[in-house]
Amino acid sequence: MRRPSLEVADIFHRHGAAWRAAHAGHLSLGQIKVMAAIEACRTAALGGHVEACADCGHIRIAYNSCRNRHCPKCQGAAARDWLAAREADLLPVGYFHVVFTLPARLAAIAWHNKAVIYDLLFKAASETMLTIAADPKHLGARIGLTAVLHTWGSAMTHHPHVHMIVPGGGFSLDGERWVACRPGFLLPVRVLSRLFRRLFLSKLADAHAAGHLQLFGDHEGLSDRRAFAAVLAPLRRKNWFVYAKPPFAGPEAVLAYLSRYTHRVAISNSRLISLDERGVTFRCKDYRRNGAERYQVMTLDAGEFIRRFLLHVLPKGFHRIRHYGLLASAGRKANILRARALLAVPEPETDCGDTDKAGPAASTDRRLRCPCCGSRMIVVETFARGHHARAPPWTQTP
Repeated sequence: MRRPSLEVADIFHRHGAAWRAAHAGHLSLGQIKVMAAIEACRTAALGGHVEACADCGHIRIAYNSCRNRHCPKCQGAAARDWLAAREADLLPVGYFHVVFTLPARLAAIAWHNKAVIYDLLFKAASETMLTIAADPKHLGARIGLTAVLHTWGSAMTHHPHVHMIVPGGGFSLDGERWVACRPGFLLPVRVLSRLFRRLFLSKLADAHAAGHLQLFGDHEGLSDRRAFAAVLAPLRRKNWFVYAKPPFAGPEAVLAYLSRYTHRVAISNSRLISLDERGVTFRCKDYRRNGAERYQVMTLDAGEFIRRFLLHVLPKGFHRIRHYGLLASAGRKANILRARALLAVPEPETDCGDTDKAGPAASTDRRLRCPCCGSRMIVVETFARGHHARAPPWTQTP
């Protein structure tokens, strides 16, 4: 794959040191580590190896990746590996995309309480889906879902929301049959929105009462129970945003969607346009507009760009992809087998020997092939962190 002309790493290299010095004492250890990882990714600082083609002798130097989940360069390979593991879980049913979004007033509180608020967002949204789906007045089924946390808008502002991929049906409550949803319709959005609002605010009030929230600066006064309740009161009357998109066009479309969303970071390198004295210019979308006006170009001061990027560094150990219901890890394999039996469909065939097969495995295989003749590349030398590669002996002139 061709390297983009501008990367987040380039912005960090040029402006990162000065920005860190100007904000010393106000950055978390996690944010500092993310910056360092992105700056070192695929450079000699992390070491690497030399690959050679056994047929034509083409030499390629490959530096190690940082594998940080916030690094724009590392997420492609991570997504391919994750998708290869998920492919066997797909069922021959329609899949829906549902989005649960926090109101802006709560997003501000979430900034200083990421682990607590994001976890409540996952819990309230998943409980909402499972509860309404199990209600006989709606679907009357036990469903499964995969949820992915995104914390950004297109301009990298703080905008926490959860994307869900949901099969269009589930087990009957007695587990004896597959209950399919109506064509093109999963669950009523208005009902989902109201239950989501009630569950989240209830869980948030409990977290506040238990002293789990840290409230600083403009929010310091909210430590008082009555002041916090007064802030939540208008949110109980507000319509919360829950969006259900039309169903996907088959399992292949689900995989294509997941490959774009599961391992996405705040901004991809492909969206960057230029870095100059004005700042960083990049492509973004204004979702309030339609047509050609939706696609826009934005320029931010380099320091503001870095600040916005680091807004989305997640707490250490926080899981941003989670599975619930029938797809929860503990019972996923058994539930997938049961679902296939109820749907009367065979297990998908797996062919590990076909390295030219399209899909995640094939994509990985292509990276191991020589760009000149297509033969397999082999590792002929490795080198440690901070060292540079040497040319193999047979390529050196006497």
